[in-house]
Amino acid sequence: MLRSSLLALGFIASFTQSLLAETQYIGSYLWTSNDALHGGYSGLEVTADGTSFTALSDHGSIATGQFLRDTMGVITDAITTNLLGLKGEAQDELRYVLQDSEGLAIADDGQIYVSFEGKHRVWKYASNTSRATNMPQHPAFEKLQSNSSLEALAITKSGELLTVPERSGGETVPFPLYRFDGKAWDIISSIPRRGNYLPVGMDIGPDGKLYLLERWFRGIGFSSRVRRFDMEDTDLTNEITLLESGLGAHDNLEGIAVWHDGTSIRLTMISDDNFKPFQVTEFVEYRVTD
Repeated sequence: MLRSSLLALGFIASFTQSLLAETQYIGSYLWTSNDALHGGYSGLEVTADGTSFTALSDHGSIATGQFLRDTMGVITDAITTNLLGLKGEAQDELRYVLQDSEGLAIADDGQIYVSFEGKHRVWKYASNTSRATNMPQHPAFEKLQSNSSLEALAITKSGELLTVPERSGGETVPFPLYRFDGKAWDIISSIPRRGNYLPVGMDIGPDGKLYLLERWFRGIGFSSRVRRFDMEDTDLTNEITLLESGLGAHDNLEGIAVWHDGTSIRLTMISDDNFKPFQVTEFVEYRVTD
């Protein structure tokens, strides 16, 4: 009943999916599975042609799959091709205290990067079946808030990693933007904190711009926002809000992938159902129209 109520809430709110003219709602697809590892998706990558995806669960597992789309490009099915647990550095199982995986970025050479909460860190994987490789960590990572740290992860065209924590330490304090250049982390910029939204996902689009997915839990449901920034050296400029969804229009969107569908930039997002029966795992897509 609770699950049905949430779906009904989403239907009622469907007229307020995008409150801004900069994006156009394309559609949503409910992704279901009986696999015990399925759920809790917090990170997402989509291939450049929009046909394949990799999704990261915050319970330490990773899924790959294929999208089926109709002639209008709307998702009609999501076929899981692989779903398995992430490995540790020395073990083939990731210990429970190390499982809170949140951000996902995949380099052009196939290297997979995952950011974690709990023990705040970023690890590298040669593939989704390999063991983890530890990386240098920024000293500030240790002091990040529990369950509110490295939620968002992205990789630039030049191969630099970017990450931002979910909380900044104060309602008027901007979010630090960390960069890994292959040798060490530094803080290259900051992202203004605006309103009640908190960062949960991030991607670099094919246009070289930074797209930040943010979430606002409003007691009975969620609102989502996507902001876009131009990246000029270490500066973020030309901030624009592309999307702000109405309460309950979507579930708990946490992962974002940005790609070009041949006509326009497309935002593909995935929701974290928290493994709760009254929430859902859904892919949600918008077209950027500005």
